[in-house]
Amino acid sequence: MRTYSPKPSEIVRAWHVVDAEDLVLGRLATEVARVLRGKHRPIFAPHLDTGDHVIVVNASKVVLTAGKAGTKMAYRHSGYPGSLRSTSYADLLATKPEEVVRRAVRGMLPRGTLGRQMFTKLKVYAGPEHPHSAQSPKPLVVAGARRAS
Repeated sequence: MRTYSPKPSEIVRAWHVVDAEDLVLGRLATEVARVLRGKHRPIFAPHLDTGDHVIVVNASKVVLTAGKAGTKMAYRHSGYPGSLRSTSYADLLATKPEEVVRRAVRGMLPRGTLGRQMFTKLKVYAGPEHPHSAQSPKPLVVAGARRAS
């Protein structure tokens, strides 16, 4: 029996929306990366982009556990000598909460052109509103990612 490989014409992309309020960042990111890659589908192939589009709303209300917001640092480098900049996740969450979710999901996707193609299907918004209502996204349930309070 031959291995099945899906054709690009057979891939139908759906839209999912995730409310990130009170969700733990890492657990949210793993579920979003799984859907972006297409691992939730029976036709998953590691060399093809078989994933769906994901919209994350309320990114400003995401939670980091164990005090990581104050201690974990986000780094960026322009490529010039001495230009390494660091920001704590608490500051990044206050100024650019979308970037916190994007960084977490990007780290869980493959490196290279395929991962960059998958990453373009992620849309992150700090508030509860998004402009993708015409795509009629279905809610994506992230089981076990709620913060126990």
